[in-house]
Amino acid sequence: MNGICHVFGAGPLFWPDLAIEDGDCVIAADAGYRHVQALGLKADVLIGDFDSLGEPGRADAGHASRCFANGPRGDSFPHVIRLNPVKDETDVLAALMYALDKGYRAFRLYGCAGGRMAHTLANIGCLSYLAERGARGFLYADGEVLTAVKDGSLRFGAASRGPVSVFALSGECRGVTETGLKYALDDYALRPAYPIGVSNEFIGRPAEVSVREGTLLIVYGPEAALS
Repeated sequence: MNGICHVFGAGPLFWPDLAIEDGDCVIAADAGYRHVQALGLKADVLIGDFDSLGEPGRADAGHASRCFANGPRGDSFPHVIRLNPVKDETDVLAALMYALDKGYRAFRLYGCAGGRMAHTLANIGCLSYLAERGARGFLYADGEVLTAVKDGSLRFGAASRGPVSVFALSGECRGVTETGLKYALDDYALRPAYPIGVSNEFIGRPAEVSVREGTLLIVYGPEAALS
């Protein structure tokens, strides 16, 4: 699947300007549907246990009932997946699992940071879940983008500006190398307990962050451009 899967969680919405291309998929995770509706988008899939959006079809959940009955443009939902509230996966993780099964490998996560810290941490874990399966997710937070890289690299163009931080997400990460940045690392063993990778800077050169073994969390700002 060559398109991008856009997943909307129920947290604060950052970076709302986006374009949905042919072949893309939009998934609303529970009350993340409200963001989809506010942006005038159409949800291809609505998934969740509906503890936040409300149970569809109940007289005392009028908004939720209308959400399930009609899409934001008056179209019926192509697919609704009701999850058991007693489950191991969060609604967002369930959405990612569904899209992975459909063949998507590129993901954008909105409404998945801010609000409750536990939810933000869970969604950072979802980035690692994607990386472990050969996919790549980008989580759009307040003025920052988060992504995870496993046994691989992320490259930035020379026009990138602002800070970039790198953290060990899977225990000790071996062979961490940062080039083209203000502070260089070469074949470094990065550990969660010693966050030496925080607050590096772009310096107007092509830059690359790579890891030989392990999963990195990379955080950068809106003035950075991937290459």
